[in-house]
Amino acid sequence: MENQLAKSTEERTFQYQDSLPSLPVPSLEESLKKYLESVKPFANKEEYKKTKEIVQKFQDGIGRKLHQKLLERAKGKRNWLEEWWLNCAYLDVRLSAQLNVNFAGPAPYFEHYWPPKEGTQLERGSICLWHNLNYWQLLRKEKVPVNKSGNSPLDMNQFRMLFSTCRIPGITRDSITNHFRTESEGHSPTHIAVLCRGRVFVFDVIHDGCLITPPEICRQLTYIHRKCHSEPDGPGIAALTSEERTQWAKAREYLISLDPENLTMLEKIQSSLLVYSIEDSSPHVTPEDYSQVTAVILIGDPTVRWGDKSYNLISFSNGVFGCSCDHAPLDGMVMVNISHYVNEKIFENEGKWKGSEKVRDIPLPEELVFTVDDKILNDINQAKAQYLKQASDLQVVAYTFTSFGKKLTKKKMLHPDTFIQLALQLAYYRLHGRPGSCYETATTRCFYHGRTETVRSCTAEALRWCQSMQDPSTGLLQRQQKMLQAFAKHNKMMKDFSAGKGFDRHLLGLLLIAKEEGLPIPELFTDPLFSKSGGGGNFVLSTSLVGYLKILGLVVPMVHNGYGFFYHIGDDSTEDKSSMQSEQAQRTVESCATGS
Repeated sequence: MENQLAKSTEERTFQYQDSLPSLPVPSLEESLKKYLESVKPFANKEEYKKTKEIVQKFQDGIGRKLHQKLLERAKGKRNWLEEWWLNCAYLDVRLSAQLNVNFAGPAPYFEHYWPPKEGTQLERGSICLWHNLNYWQLLRKEKVPVNKSGNSPLDMNQFRMLFSTCRIPGITRDSITNHFRTESEGHSPTHIAVLCRGRVFVFDVIHDGCLITPPEICRQLTYIHRKCHSEPDGPGIAALTSEERTQWAKAREYLISLDPENLTMLEKIQSSLLVYSIEDSSPHVTPEDYSQVTAVILIGDPTVRWGDKSYNLISFSNGVFGCSCDHAPLDGMVMVNISHYVNEKIFENEGKWKGSEKVRDIPLPEELVFTVDDKILNDINQAKAQYLKQASDLQVVAYTFTSFGKKLTKKKMLHPDTFIQLALQLAYYRLHGRPGSCYETATTRCFYHGRTETVRSCTAEALRWCQSMQDPSTGLLQRQQKMLQAFAKHNKMMKDFSAGKGFDRHLLGLLLIAKEEGLPIPELFTDPLFSKSGGGGNFVLSTSLVGYLKILGLVVPMVHNGYGFFYHIGDDSTEDKSSMQSEQAQRTVESCATGS
């Protein structure tokens, strides 16, 4: 990725979209065989025998009929899963999306030219914004290099969702509005929204046909900062986006009914390139400990986050940065891509702006002043209270492990990601004395509009190795053999599932076909082992490799009393976001991030 991002290319960002293969429907027999393997670690002999019978009955009966209907559906779609996944995983979810769905992460700039320092927020923010806006221009010109796996292009559709994209709350289902267009496609919005102390401002980033410069951006941010720090706080309309989705949808309808101008202002925020947040806090951060800044970015002040936006760029008083993003339209790799680009540009320029200091006569930012009443103000207070109550149930820690990184694991002929996954399995087994159902993300972007597939890391091979590590009578050679078997199993799963041969999304498709046809829920999905092994989003361990760059991000765990574990792997060190459960923090984000 570093090489791909470092230079421009003749290839256009979206040129391969039409030639990407369609997402395949896996074999029913193969999917059910893999599913049976995945439940083994969580079953005794009787439970496994019963589940095996249920699976066989499903395969010979209703499962075959549902599979045929799925094949028919796939004939008319290049990606049979896309709409289902967007709705089922994101838009139908009624929980607070900002807390339960969005992903977030700190920027690594502080590790080189931008260490935490009071008084730098506005100047650094203007430079950071400028590099982000340059990336937006590259994307509009289709000059962002195509991501590839080897020589094969990957789907780039999610990059369209980075800018000028917003989720709109609905009573039963949300929707997504996207205003981004490439230059060849036509006009794209050119303004950003800024949130500060409960108030909302917008300003255009293009003046006389050119992108405004960091000194000009700084002038706009300074105007907003001074105004907000010398006048009363605003109502904090943004906090409504942190509310339960149906509640937010009702509050939004009421807000619009108060004054038609409220809708106009909401649409300005929705269509904005991104939301820039000016925070008053100064979270602690060092290269060895990202815990506090990561927590504040993930579960910080809801009045300065527009939870529905695909990109909130967050700045703190001490010149530290981060982002929070709606997960519905895009996955983390898009943010990894732009964050790495910005980090490289800041590093290349020693954290400075080296161009002209001239500031043209550009229009001042416009404040969006919503018409509100006591009901809306009460809704805002309720949303803040509910959000902060839920956020208190989460514990976030992020540490750096410096003993070794991917250099050593590769030297030992061990895949770095699999190394982390098996270490995680062993850690959970030692802590809890039982196997932990585990979700790891595999990417299916080699297919048209592909997103993700589930790799269930808690395999029978991994469990046997964990048991051997806890058994004093097991010799070193036996432990090594079992470890290598676990490595081989995980490596094969990751390779196969990224190639469209996973089973969790396939099973989801069969379940949704049954629901659409008005059929009873098949027994396979009501069998206790289905949820015990993680099915239906019940994974105790929710994990993902963020990459091999310096960018880190995370989401909350899938279940109460669960762990989120997100990591990036560097050459010589391991950045470790790890934490322990407690009565106060029942959901734990435990991220072992490996990074130099």
